[in-house]
Amino acid sequence: MYVGFVGLGVMGQPMALNLARARTPLVVWNRTRDRCAPVRAAGAEIAESPAEVFERARTVILMLADETALDTVLGPGTPDFAARTAGRTVVHMGTTAPEHSAALESAVRAVGGRYVEAPVSGSRVPAEQGELVAMLAGDDDAVAAVRPLLAPMCRQTFDCGGVPGALLMKFSVNLFLITLVTGLTEAFHFADRHGLDQRLLRDVLDAGPMASAVSRMKGPKLLDRDFAVQAAAADVLKNNRLIAEAARKADVASPLLDICHALYGETVSQGHGGEDMIAVLRALEARTDGARLPRP
Repeated sequence: MYVGFVGLGVMGQPMALNLARARTPLVVWNRTRDRCAPVRAAGAEIAESPAEVFERARTVILMLADETALDTVLGPGTPDFAARTAGRTVVHMGTTAPEHSAALESAVRAVGGRYVEAPVSGSRVPAEQGELVAMLAGDDDAVAAVRPLLAPMCRQTFDCGGVPGALLMKFSVNLFLITLVTGLTEAFHFADRHGLDQRLLRDVLDAGPMASAVSRMKGPKLLDRDFAVQAAAADVLKNNRLIAEAARKADVASPLLDICHALYGETVSQGHGGEDMIAVLRALEARTDGARLPRP
């Protein structure tokens, strides 16, 4: 029985590779065909269209960028939607608005399909290592059926109740991640502009109580000004926006997130959206060099 995988981007490709290497019978599709080549070499079969993936697989994993991409693949509101999702399990592993996911679950269930939210915490390197952490939401039987499929991609999974509980939990996790990396980046910028040894800063941080897998991954990148993408700044901006919108709808204060939202917006507008999220350093540098500093 094939498992389908749609979306072979920065995260999706290594995730699908881990499934293929675990000998999961896999059929994949991606809009950009050359992203399929490594997965094909690992044993997956390549579909000509999303429709073919749904024809051949009873469970289809979607690792897509946004609501528009999801709707394009699934076709909600069209005759194709029922043909693709009836009798199948749709596993949504991307990050989208919670209300969009909840509506999608209702639509899938209405035509006799099953739906599981499974967003993940982690960036490209944990995805390559099969060390992602998944948050799961949906009917108990659907979640139980999907969990074993995630094992090659995820070192741990957590049940988050009904949809959209997993996405809201992911938002909570990402709020911490975004503010954490932005604070770390600002610390390196502060040290740099005071003429301090940034290698020493890295060593002090690594030895202290604030050290984490994130700081140990991002610190060397900041030190080397290595902006090669692990989590793209444009994707971080999108996630930041989604979290901020969820906060506003629930009347939740999010002052740190709002500051990060502005900084990542500046990073992307300066042309660095395809770089790693530490490219927020460029926005900080631009503010410093332009003397656009808010008064305390």
